[in-house]
Amino acid sequence: MRKPLIFPTFRRMGESHNRGKAWGGRFRQATDPAVERFSASIHFDRALARHDVRGSIAHARMLGRAGLISADDAEALVAGLRLVLEEIQADRFPFDPAAEDIHMNVEARLHELAGPVAGRLHTGRSRNDQVATDLLLFLRDAAGAVRRGIGELRGVLVEQGREHLDTILPGYTHLQRAQPVRLAHHWLAYVEMLGRDATRFADAAARFSLAPLGSGALAGSTLPLDREDTAAALGFEGPSRNSLDSVASRDAALEFLAAAAICMVNLSRLAEELVLWSSSEFGFVELSDAYSTGSSLMPQKKNPDVPELVRGKTGRVVGDLMALLVTMKGLPLAYNRDLQEDKEPLFDAVHTLRDCLEVLAGAVATLRVDVARMRAAAEDPMLLATDLAEILVREGVPFREAHEAVGRVVGHCVEKDLDLRSLSGEDLKAFHAAFPGSAAELLDLERSIEARSLTGGTARATVETALARAEEALGAESAVLDALDARDEETGR
Repeated sequence: MRKPLIFPTFRRMGESHNRGKAWGGRFRQATDPAVERFSASIHFDRALARHDVRGSIAHARMLGRAGLISADDAEALVAGLRLVLEEIQADRFPFDPAAEDIHMNVEARLHELAGPVAGRLHTGRSRNDQVATDLLLFLRDAAGAVRRGIGELRGVLVEQGREHLDTILPGYTHLQRAQPVRLAHHWLAYVEMLGRDATRFADAAARFSLAPLGSGALAGSTLPLDREDTAAALGFEGPSRNSLDSVASRDAALEFLAAAAICMVNLSRLAEELVLWSSSEFGFVELSDAYSTGSSLMPQKKNPDVPELVRGKTGRVVGDLMALLVTMKGLPLAYNRDLQEDKEPLFDAVHTLRDCLEVLAGAVATLRVDVARMRAAAEDPMLLATDLAEILVREGVPFREAHEAVGRVVGHCVEKDLDLRSLSGEDLKAFHAAFPGSAAELLDLERSIEARSLTGGTARATVETALARAEEALGAESAVLDALDARDEETGR
């Protein structure tokens, strides 16, 4: 079952909590309302709500254990924060656009629920280390959710591979028919690509392992905070090792976005093939009505809008990566307000990628394959020209010489409009004396495919082994994700 991710609503939502007030004792003039609107972030950083409360619960408990607040105050804070979390999870938290960001929203609501004790929660903490911690918790959840989505799509592709183990189609290079392959082998190519995508997210998540909480604004704290305690409570391996780095770096988000951009490129390639294959010119597949749309003008049309949108949204996610890279490139240490711009591209990329994974899995699971049309295209005898050259190689002919001879055979057939398989043994010997028989004797579609039995090839037994290996890998990945979910559930209490 998918873990829920709260995604932002991308619209401006009013003015900050500072309207008519100055910032603390230092300022004597209220912030201009235009600046308040310009700098407010609650319209998107509300996506961090659950993570912000989790971090606050761990922090409140640590404050109590460290003696920085009383045990009773700590329990009151935790109880109030649990009520806040219940509201968030039930989608009834009263987000207030006048409270600027998610941290102030949570704290304001806690004050309403728990009273003045809420003022103790921010002891030893800055919004800088708070948001850095929230972001890592979000990224950890997002990486797991994306890996689940990738696993679902890979599973669908493996199922299609099982169903179409004996379906043959042309493989292509340069969009020209090249050599025959099994459709299962073709689907497995995307299983492999997406498998590497999953490992990229897993690798990135391994670097989300140190907790920024306790780094303060940039230099730590004079208070006796127990950073190991809060790190363990939130499921981190330990506290981060440099307070400046902790609040000023966003390479975790950059790494996630890089993995997301690569994954979207792979999804776009799959989507492009669905668009091509569903066209009348190919006619290899038909998308389900549930994953297609019609034309507002032409009644006969059935448009592959789902894969087209996946293809189109790829540029959006690549743009999200570029946006954050450019934001980060000129920032001095430590925190700068530019870092508020890390969230919208990140949230957009997570939301977009998960949606694309979901709809592509549905589209592939429900498409209809035209087995006969694929087979007819694969029976083009020119697809076996390489086999003819390799027959000469087995007869002792150097490959370059064999390649040239078969090239002349192909040119002859094209010029005379002949079927390659119609050439007799004598016809072939006119091009090279080493040909051991007629083309009809030497060339056979099934034999050609079965001869490619090397690891990674398209022979039936090889593809069956690859399918079994993919199923085993998917089971192992699911078990890992179940264990991570159990860890997060335990540390989230």
